[in-house]
Amino acid sequence: KGSESPNDWIVRGNHHDGWVMGASDPLSGQIALLAEAKAFGVLMKGGWKPKRTIVYTSWDGEEPGLLGSTEWAETHADELKAKGVVYINSDGNGRGFFRAEGSHAFQHFVNQISADVKDPETGVSVRDRARARLAVSLTESGGGGGRGEGQSPQMKAAANDPTKDIPLGALGSGSDYSAFLQHLGVPSIDFAYGGEGESGGVYHSLYDDYQHHSTFVDPGFVYDATLAKTVGRAVMRLADTDLPVQRYGDFADTVATYLDEVKKLSDTTRDTARTQAKLLSGNAFALAADPTKPHANPEPLKASPTTDFAALDSAVAKLKTSAAAFDSALAGKGEALTKAQRVKLDAVIRPLDQTMLRPEGLPGRGWYMNMIYAPGRFTGYGAKTLPGVREAIEERRFDDAQKYVGLTSQALAAYAAELDKATAVVNGN
Repeated sequence: KGSESPNDWIVRGNHHDGWVMGASDPLSGQIALLAEAKAFGVLMKGGWKPKRTIVYTSWDGEEPGLLGSTEWAETHADELKAKGVVYINSDGNGRGFFRAEGSHAFQHFVNQISADVKDPETGVSVRDRARARLAVSLTESGGGGGRGEGQSPQMKAAANDPTKDIPLGALGSGSDYSAFLQHLGVPSIDFAYGGEGESGGVYHSLYDDYQHHSTFVDPGFVYDATLAKTVGRAVMRLADTDLPVQRYGDFADTVATYLDEVKKLSDTTRDTARTQAKLLSGNAFALAADPTKPHANPEPLKASPTTDFAALDSAVAKLKTSAAAFDSALAGKGEALTKAQRVKLDAVIRPLDQTMLRPEGLPGRGWYMNMIYAPGRFTGYGAKTLPGVREAIEERRFDDAQKYVGLTSQALAAYAAELDKATAVVNGN
């Protein structure tokens, strides 16, 4: 229980159920969580007390459908919305490179954490090693990013410039952060190591056992211990910080990139329909087909109207202005804030991400209410950003696309308005 802000909760979780033995997935992450909790117990026996409450959770029923975490989050929804500062997740873990995904306002914080953890194989920081891997990936793939890395301008800038933060990936689904981030609006971060362990072919199988994990995935449990050091640092710093660790300019810049992507998607979708219509009118599909085999032309694509992004353009521009103003004010005046100002600021910042939620939810799946982050309808674990707009365009549901331009704009406008309130607190207004 927090000594100063007991109603501010840092929630840390990992699931403990596996399909069979579950050594790598999930117990490699679970033993890291237990090591963190044990270390905090030792610190507390020595007199340390966190300023905020730390809630350690061990989920059941993750594999059948995130059941334990979802039921707990839904049962305690009101309390989590009132008290949840951040949810920190891990799952399977292995030997290799640092990876983190999550709410983008925490990007700089995650980079600070990873800069302070030493990679056990190379002796450099885990952030430096991750950056080196990113740079090599870009070079070997000709700039495309062999694993999806390096595709954004921010990734490309971070690859070879050590002054730049490595961007966080967006969270989709597949682990226990979903209910917190996408249903309740509690910011979330997922931590892991991997990429070097020999784990192919054993995922969710009988062979994911102690011997396999300790022999091939993470010999000596070296990176499981490194995960504990990484996440333990994050939990402890979040529990004891006097000021928000978030940098909202990172969130605003990332959302602006997502908007650019969906606008390009809209143009591409419209061009695809025009091109197909031209090919159909010229009988090109029939002429290109093998005359000795049955042939049918493709179903004509629905004509793509022009989506009006003006509301989103305006909302993102306002978000960038508000985020820059807050980040600047906090950097310049944060240390001088009185206790009363810090309490008031916390009351504005803590529920801020809930403004990303809209009660309408996403089309066909209203439980997912976050307008910025969601798992794709057809991508499994993969994330879709600005999902109401992006997926509607992809699926040629153009009325939905226009509707969710409006809903997403409302969410971002509400977010910016709360940031303005936080800036006013910092400025003493």
